[in-house]
Amino acid sequence: MATLAARRLLLPRWVAGGRGRLLGTAAEASPGGEEARGGGGDGGGSDGAIYLKKPAAAAAVTTRDETSVAMPTSFMTGSVVGKRFYRDATVRLADDGNGWTVMLDYRTLKSPAKRPLKLPSRALAMAIAAEWEYQESDGIRPFTMPLMKLACTALERVPLTRTKVINNLMKKFHQDLVFCRSPADSELTIGVHQKQEEKIDPILDWVNTEFGFKPVVYTTFFGGKQDEGLTKAVETVLKKTTDCELASIDAMAAAAHSLVIPLAIFRERLGIEEAIELIRLEEDHQVDRWGLVEGGHDVDIADLKVQMSSAVVFLGLSRGL
Repeated sequence: MATLAARRLLLPRWVAGGRGRLLGTAAEASPGGEEARGGGGDGGGSDGAIYLKKPAAAAAVTTRDETSVAMPTSFMTGSVVGKRFYRDATVRLADDGNGWTVMLDYRTLKSPAKRPLKLPSRALAMAIAAEWEYQESDGIRPFTMPLMKLACTALERVPLTRTKVINNLMKKFHQDLVFCRSPADSELTIGVHQKQEEKIDPILDWVNTEFGFKPVVYTTFFGGKQDEGLTKAVETVLKKTTDCELASIDAMAAAAHSLVIPLAIFRERLGIEEAIELIRLEEDHQVDRWGLVEGGHDVDIADLKVQMSSAVVFLGLSRGL
C-alpha cells in the first residue's frame, strides 16, 4: 500500500500526458458532469460513504457552485470509503478569489466537516485533484491520498488545536533523534557512532547557527535537557508557521521521531533523501551488518518515504513552489 501511495506522488505524472490532462480548471470540465452519464445521482448509495448536498430541484443543477460533495469523517482513517462517483477531477478559483478548490465534475469538494476545501495555491489544488483522478472505479482509497489528508488536517484540526500541536512537538523535543548519540566504546555501536559524527554533527552545527544555542548531545534513551533559550527559539518558529506549514512539520516529526529534521527541511537546509538517511542511520547500519528482513525493513522504508515525501511536497505546494 505504501509503495502504491508513493507512486501516486510522482509529480511528472501529474503534469505530463495521460489523465493529467484533466487537471485544468473547472471551466474546462464538461458541463454535463456525471449526471449526464448516469453515474452521479444524489450519491447517497446504500453504504452512505459519500455525502452529497442534494439540490432542491432538478433545475437547480445548473452550475457547479450549487452542489458539493463532502467526505465522511472515516476518510481520515478508513481504507475504502465508497466507489468512485465522478468522472473528472479539476480545480477552480474560490468564489471569493482567495484560494483554490477541487471540483469532482461540477461538485465542489468539501472537508469531512463539510467546509469548502479551500487551498492556498493552484499547484496544491492540482496535486490533490490528481490524487482524486487516479482513484479506481471500485473504490476511493484514502491511504493513497496523503496530500488530501494533510489538507484536511491543516484546514480543520490545526486551527482548532494549534496550541496543543505545538506543545506536543515541544514535549518531545528534548528526546529528539539527532540529540541521541550511540556510545563509542562498544563494538556493536562504534560504527553507528562514527556515522552520526559524519552525518548528524553538521545538522547540530546548523542548529547552533540558526537558533544561537549549541544542542546538548546525550547517550541515554531517556534523553537530556536542552537549553531553555534553544527551546524557546524553536517554539517561536513553530508559532509563526501557517496552518499548512505546521501540519507538514507535525506529520514529518511523527514519521522522523525528530523535530530538528522537519525544521531543517522547513528552512531548506535538508532535502527529502538527506532527511530519510538521517532518520534511518542506525537501522540502515544494522541492515548492512545483519541483512534486510523482507516484509519488514523494506515496508518500513517505503512507508517512511511516503510519509516524509508527501509532507515535504505538501509544504512546498502550499507555498506555491
